[in-house]
Amino acid sequence: RQQKWKSSVSTQAKMPPCDFIPEKYESYPYERMQKIREQNIAPSLRTYYKKPLLLHQGHMQWLFDHEGQRYLDLFAGIVTVSVGHCHPKVTMATQKQLARLWHTTNIYMYPPIHEYAEKLTSLFPDPLKVVYLTNSGSEANDLAMFMARLHTRNFDIISLRGGYHGGSPYTLGLTSLTSYKHGVANGFGCTATMLPDVFRGPWGGSHCRDSPVQTVRKCSCTEGTCLAKDQYIEQFKDTLNTSVPKTVAGFIAEPIQGVNGAVQYPRNFLKEAYQLIRERGGLCISDEVQTGFGRTGSHFWGFQTHGVVPDIVTLAKGIGNGFPMAAVVTTKEIANSLAQNLHFNTFGGNPLACVVGAAVLDAIEEDGLQKNSEDVGTYMLLELAKLRDKFEIVGDVRGKGLMIGVEMVTDKDSRHPLPAEEVNQIWEDCKDMGVLIGRGGLYSQTFRIKPPMCITKRDVNFAVEVLHTALQRHMERAT
Repeated sequence: RQQKWKSSVSTQAKMPPCDFIPEKYESYPYERMQKIREQNIAPSLRTYYKKPLLLHQGHMQWLFDHEGQRYLDLFAGIVTVSVGHCHPKVTMATQKQLARLWHTTNIYMYPPIHEYAEKLTSLFPDPLKVVYLTNSGSEANDLAMFMARLHTRNFDIISLRGGYHGGSPYTLGLTSLTSYKHGVANGFGCTATMLPDVFRGPWGGSHCRDSPVQTVRKCSCTEGTCLAKDQYIEQFKDTLNTSVPKTVAGFIAEPIQGVNGAVQYPRNFLKEAYQLIRERGGLCISDEVQTGFGRTGSHFWGFQTHGVVPDIVTLAKGIGNGFPMAAVVTTKEIANSLAQNLHFNTFGGNPLACVVGAAVLDAIEEDGLQKNSEDVGTYMLLELAKLRDKFEIVGDVRGKGLMIGVEMVTDKDSRHPLPAEEVNQIWEDCKDMGVLIGRGGLYSQTFRIKPPMCITKRDVNFAVEVLHTALQRHMERAT
């Protein structure tokens, strides 16, 4: 398709070299894979792109398809490959453990769970020192809700509109995106409040968020005050005063919204929201499924960027670099609420998962990946901001570290989402030029850029140039 597109713009972007040679693809032909997909795999599991990619192998920030074509992966399996595809350190540790012990479950002691529990909790401030290991983010958030309700003896939990906290029947109540909602009863006792989005929301402007790139909306704030934050807090109070009882079980929020397109709140919003919840007897839950493990660059955990200490933290995705594992970290006191009766997880914290988790933490430290997220992420945000200044359809560039959103609009004044078919074309063009990016937002209008944390500035230059070319092509098509 790329060849068929007659354009005066040819991409000058040169893919950075990679000395890794993938193995020869020897599985079924593409057409047979497609047939199996149609007949034997649940249709709710959708694929990306008009012609879905058939991926065969990965190496650090690179993916290879069945034809040996190489792609720069800027979505990391939905923000999950934290240290790089098949990272040698993680692979080696896993192989060793595979030959030693896979599974005994928690009724016995085994070294990996104790070593990992100590290592993981040492990265948290007091009193967050107790961990319950699970298998997925939905499961971790499910358990966090359960703990908050058990501990407080209250029921209602507040989340932010646009938040994604899982697809299980329990967590669906917290997830506030229509496309994930099914028409069955779910999430009793969950209330969504206004999202303090300084780009798309009613208030916000050019000084509000903790990002190297601010919105182009003008701000009426003065030094030391944020009127947008004050207005959004008033909305939060309004929800507390009208939609829930006088006491609540808790409040859950992502430090930066992931599925909704890297949406950031005004500075100090979370701090004040936490205070309001605690005054009503509730617990504060930080969903770090996407923001944790150094991805925001300046801090290891997203909640630290807001200057708060939650009561419960949920972790998944990057925790295992693609291995199915997750965790709930909390205080001893809150964890005790769950011990009054039996609560058991067969696979949570199995020896394999714990070895993977420990190796991921080692790789983050030894490869300097938090610092890399900050340096390369800031560089990328500033380069993408140049595209925003050049193209009317790039409405907002935002984020922190390697948690980045690029929101597409018809024009900057109306902030009306760019129609899906136009966003699709730009997205497809990027893929055809060798760059894989994610999609998000209420109207699927935001490009989500959350690569493995090992990417380089050279990779960024290539990716930005590819996006630039795709945007140029779009403008040509439009005229």
